Amino acid sequence: MKEEKETGLGKRRSRSREAFERRRREKKEREKGKNTETEETVGKGSGAEETRVEGSHHGSRSGNKWIILISLSAAVFFLASLYIWKAVGYRDTYFPHTMVNQIDVSGKTVEEVKDLISQEVKGYSLTLKLRDGKEERISGEQFGLHTGFDGSLEEIMRQQNPFKWPRYLLKGPSYDIQTMISYDEEKLKKELEALSCFDPEKAVWPRDAYLSEYISGEGYSIIPEEEGTALDLQRTEAMAKEAVESLNSQLDLEEMDCYINPSVLQEDPGLIEARDARNRYVNQTVTYMFGDRQEILDGDTISQWLVENGNGCSLEQEKVRAYVKELASKYDTAYRKRTFETSYGASVEVSGFYGWRIDQAKETAGLLQVLEEGQSVAREPVYLQKGASRDGADYGNTYAEVNLTAQHMFLYKEGKKVMESDFVSGNVSRGHATPAGICSLTYKQRNAVLRGEGYASPVKFWMPFNGGIGFHDASWRSSFGGSIYKTGGSHGCINMPYSAAKELFEHVYAGMPVICYHLPGTESSAASQSSGKPSQPQPPAVQPPQSQTPTQQPQLPPSQPAQSQPMEVQPTQTDPAQSQPPAQQPTEPSVSIQPVDPQAPTSTESNLPPETSQQRPEGYGPGFESHEETREVGPGVSGK
Repeated sequence: MKEEKETGLGKRRSRSREAFERRRREKKEREKGKNTETEETVGKGSGAEETRVEGSHHGSRSGNKWIILISLSAAVFFLASLYIWKAVGYRDTYFPHTMVNQIDVSGKTVEEVKDLISQEVKGYSLTLKLRDGKEERISGEQFGLHTGFDGSLEEIMRQQNPFKWPRYLLKGPSYDIQTMISYDEEKLKKELEALSCFDPEKAVWPRDAYLSEYISGEGYSIIPEEEGTALDLQRTEAMAKEAVESLNSQLDLEEMDCYINPSVLQEDPGLIEARDARNRYVNQTVTYMFGDRQEILDGDTISQWLVENGNGCSLEQEKVRAYVKELASKYDTAYRKRTFETSYGASVEVSGFYGWRIDQAKETAGLLQVLEEGQSVAREPVYLQKGASRDGADYGNTYAEVNLTAQHMFLYKEGKKVMESDFVSGNVSRGHATPAGICSLTYKQRNAVLRGEGYASPVKFWMPFNGGIGFHDASWRSSFGGSIYKTGGSHGCINMPYSAAKELFEHVYAGMPVICYHLPGTESSAASQSSGKPSQPQPPAVQPPQSQTPTQQPQLPPSQPAQSQPMEVQPTQTDPAQSQPPAQQPTEPSVSIQPVDPQAPTSTESNLPPETSQQRPEGYGPGFESHEETREVGPGVSGK
């Protein structure tokens, strides 16, 4: 090989000398001035230069190959030497990244590992890091910690193949030797139980997240869970064993999940659902409007109606019904006493069915629907009946005022008196006294027939306000007011002069308040002379049968003119035996009824068609019917 190198070197030197001689000869020829050969000489010189460069490049490439080859050889030799040297070293030391019981023993011999473990065991103590920042400590001596090697370290070394060390450069083997250290497990458990962190009197037990009570103006909220300081002894013992066996000096009990945790957290879906279901009800308001007064139903009350239903809730209907009943008790005016200031300046107490009255069943259903929708609203309750006003007196300033003591009535519209008149009310001596109270006009009717047992009395203007009791004209009377009503009164109706009944009829409307009362001190013994008939001429009165006329006509005193009256309807007291006046009462003689027109039948039951005497249209009160098409009809009235 050396000879080859020398031969190659000799060849390179020979080529360089020949090139030098050639260039020198060419130079001499140029100096002789042979200009004609300049191109040839240049061509030769160029060829010589190319030859020199080519030879130089060839030599350089050959040298680089040798340098690379030598470098690679040296690197291989170095790595092989390193590999072998390391393999020899790992015959009695552990591979890189070798872990024994979580102790890094890389590059250590068996004896060095034993010494390391013995040193750690000798001064070992386990520190428990608690949640509240405190620490508890147990020394190895307290639970009998000592080394106990059984040849496992040597066996690991024996099985280790030194020449495989490169495969563990990134990750080494891990071993768990149970007999490398020993301790008394029962003593460890007792030492743990004796720590103050396991004292049940000092431990704070965890509390689950829960739903708060209702908070006014806020609703319901979730109270977060509390973790507490109570430890799970079994898990703590297991984690402590692992720490001791790996000779770890610290054990973070929270990190190792040794605490007893709450079972319900604030993110619990069921808890969130329960909160939202309740807040949907209590975070709304229902504002009831009662004129210028309001009743606000809000979460403070609604929260008391909620019934738990799994994660959801519902409304207890009985409590909703009780609330509506309470509203009615507070705001209903029907059947309640209220003070009425009479036209005489004195005040009286009146009560009756007139006034505001909530339909409790319908309003309960309506309120439940509103609450289920979950939207705040303002509303009026559903009423069975309404009064004229919510602000001030419920009867307002348009009403008929009936003084039963004075036998005088007034009509007010928008606070102004528009008419007044005497009248004759129910016969007190016969138990037909017109009841006091506040009522409302049911309807008004022209040309009605008042029917009762054994009679039928046509009237021009019929305006009932208390069942079968109402205002009407009385064609059979020629005087009104005074004390006629005491012995010669009606069956309960308000008998009025024809002109007054007509005027009243023109002003009243269904639902208008009618206030009847007694006012001592306003009595009047003198009756007013007024006709109960229209002003135009009337046909002669039909005479009743001779059998119904007393044998001797009694003479009435001047202050009490004779009155002819029909038997009117008393809705609560119907007494057929009193359809004819008794003989011992000469102040109420039997008279015939003046019909509405000349062709009208007399007011005897026998003269009426059978079908009309048996049919009583609904809503009239007992025995009311009309002979012409009805206008301005109140509820339940049908016309013929």
